[in-house]
Amino acid sequence: MVDALILPIGLVTAGLVAARLGVLTVAAWQQAVSRREQDQLTLQVMRTRIAEAKKRRGENSLAWNGYRKFVVDRKVTEAEGICSFYLVAHDRKLLPTFKPGQYLTFRLNIPGREKPVIRCYSLSDSPHAKQYRVSIKRVGSPPDAPSAPPGLVSNYFHEQLSEGDILDVQAPRGHFFLDPELERPAVLIAGGVGVTPLLSMVNSIVATRSSREAVFFYGLKNRTEHAFKADLEQVIEQRPNIRLVVAYSRPSPEDERNEGRDYHHTGRVDVDLIRSYLQSTNYQFYICGPPAMMETLNKQLLKWGVAKQDINTEAFGPATVSKAFTKPQASGSLSLKAGDSSSTSITFAKSGKTCDWSPNVGNLLAFAEANGVKIDSGCRAGNCGTCVVAVKSGKVSYVTEHGAELEEGTCLTCIAAPDGSVVLDA
Repeated sequence: MVDALILPIGLVTAGLVAARLGVLTVAAWQQAVSRREQDQLTLQVMRTRIAEAKKRRGENSLAWNGYRKFVVDRKVTEAEGICSFYLVAHDRKLLPTFKPGQYLTFRLNIPGREKPVIRCYSLSDSPHAKQYRVSIKRVGSPPDAPSAPPGLVSNYFHEQLSEGDILDVQAPRGHFFLDPELERPAVLIAGGVGVTPLLSMVNSIVATRSSREAVFFYGLKNRTEHAFKADLEQVIEQRPNIRLVVAYSRPSPEDERNEGRDYHHTGRVDVDLIRSYLQSTNYQFYICGPPAMMETLNKQLLKWGVAKQDINTEAFGPATVSKAFTKPQASGSLSLKAGDSSSTSITFAKSGKTCDWSPNVGNLLAFAEANGVKIDSGCRAGNCGTCVVAVKSGKVSYVTEHGAELEEGTCLTCIAAPDGSVVLDA
């Protein structure tokens, strides 16, 4: 009887052991498969990263540090007071690509100036391996001050530079650009000569044969300022995914007879005009133009419901940098308000001066100049890096994103304000 019971119990035990072994085998197999899939995924990610690194290295292999010699190959008048300069490398070597919307930094030896003058100008065409193009508007004396001198650098380019002349140029840089690898619809908004970086963007869409949808709003006074008219009309003919909307704010009587052909609307580019062409707010917006235009459009678009991260603007010059000390910015926010300056001091270590900060001055460069401290400067918009100084102690915040690369412990005084007391090596 006992032996009869032992046999079934043994069989049951053996079955349980076999089942357990089977479960363990299946689990081990599943783990092996999972590890193999994970290893393959890791390998795929690694290969992708290596390919991206190789691509970046290939794109940047032709880039250069500091200044490189360029020759003015051609000068082309685009409209009244606007001229394009085609630049080729003096050594005739190939040029690195750039992101459409970026700019070049020039170091100019202007007759009568003790030191070189630094200025930044946007690239106005799609990337080419053999040439760059910048398009510059001649700046005259202000209408309300006709006796004031005209723009130093723009007039130097227009009046003194000739084909064959040599310039010192830094490699392309800047954070205002259209990512050519994305396909999200874009809205490009230009005011006057602010068209240059946006022209680079739209030409890049054409050059890469991208199907990316783009609506290009171009605001001008009248036909005399209408630069790149034929070029843009050709773009529209070539690419049905790009739409051009031109607005004249002050059309002449002759212009009015050509409304619908040379331009589409009378007035300024504002959110009402933009909304009439868009089905939604799901676009990336790129704006470049006079400061008042960009500030107004930024407010209008936010009120309409456009996400803040989808609005990209390019500093048109120093006038765009003196705004909003308490507004949060991409690269930091300024906490100082009027009245806070009593506890904030700026010490210029080399000059031996300590001064109470005045927020209404706008930035550390202007504050230094107001107090007799000399700091070299160039673009005054955070792009060229000329005004960089070391921060010996304290912190600064920026009122706009900077294009120039910075070493740790330094700051661009033209777009910086103190976040508490600061000691500068100036």
